[in-house]
Amino acid sequence: MSTTAVRHPLTAILVDDEELARAYLRELLRAHPEIYVAAECGNGFEAVKAISETRPDLVFLDVQMPKLDGFEVLELIDPALAPVVIFVTAYDQYAMQAFDAHAVDYLLKPFSAERFGRALERARARLAEPRPRPELAAVRPAAARPERIVVKDGARVHVIPLARLDYAEAQDDYVALHSEGKTYLKQQPIGNLEAALDPAVFVRIHRSTIVNLERVARIEPWGKESRIAILTDGTKLPVSRSGYARLLEAMGETGGAGSQGNESSTR
Repeated sequence: MSTTAVRHPLTAILVDDEELARAYLRELLRAHPEIYVAAECGNGFEAVKAISETRPDLVFLDVQMPKLDGFEVLELIDPALAPVVIFVTAYDQYAMQAFDAHAVDYLLKPFSAERFGRALERARARLAEPRPRPELAAVRPAAARPERIVVKDGARVHVIPLARLDYAEAQDDYVALHSEGKTYLKQQPIGNLEAALDPAVFVRIHRSTIVNLERVARIEPWGKESRIAILTDGTKLPVSRSGYARLLEAMGETGGAGSQGNESSTR
C-alpha cells in the first residue's frame, strides 16, 4: 500500500496598515494552498508580537506603517526566528535598503499575480537553503536620518524620539540610551548608532559616549589635560581630546583640542 506524504504548509504573516492590501495578498495566496496565513497585522507593534508568537516561515511586510515601520519591525525581531521577508510597498526608494536587510524580494504596488508568484518562488528557494538563514538587519535609507530609536525589552517595545535622547554610552555589545531620567539597553555597537545619528546634533565626545549637543550646558577642565561635559541636568561626562575637537567643531568654535580655556559653553 502506497501512501502520499502530506506537505506541511508554510506559515505566513501579512503586515500592512491597509486592509485592502492585506485582502489582495489573501486573494493571491488562495492559489497557493501550501501557505497558511497565521496572522494579519495592521501596524508594526502587532507584527513584532505576532512574529514572536507564531514563528512564521514567511512575512509579507509593508514599509511605511503607523507606530513602527517595516525596518523597525526587522530590528526588533529575535534573530533566532529569522523569517523570510518579502517587502510589499508602494514606495520604490527603499528597495536597496530592503535587500541590504536580507529581504528575499521587493514587491512594488500594484503588482500582478505572476510577479507575486515569482516572489514566492524566491522565498521557497531561500527557505530550502541550509540554516541558519541570514540574520535580519535593520537598514535605514541612507538619505534619511531616523527620528526615533526602538528598543525591545522583553515583551515591551520602547520608542525613544531622538529629540529626547540625552546621551548614549557603550556597554560591551550594548548601548545604554539615557532619556529623560530613564535608561534603556539596546544591543547595538555604539559605532553603528553614531553612524545613524545626525553629527550636527549628536557628537562622539569619547570612545564610549555620544551626547546630544542640545543637552551640553558647558565644558570644564578636569585634571591636567582632561575635560568633562556638564549636561543641563548636572550629569558629568568625560571628554577625550578628539571628542573636544569634535565638540568645538559642532559648536562652531575654534581653538582645537590642545587649547586650555577654563570653560566653554554652548549657551
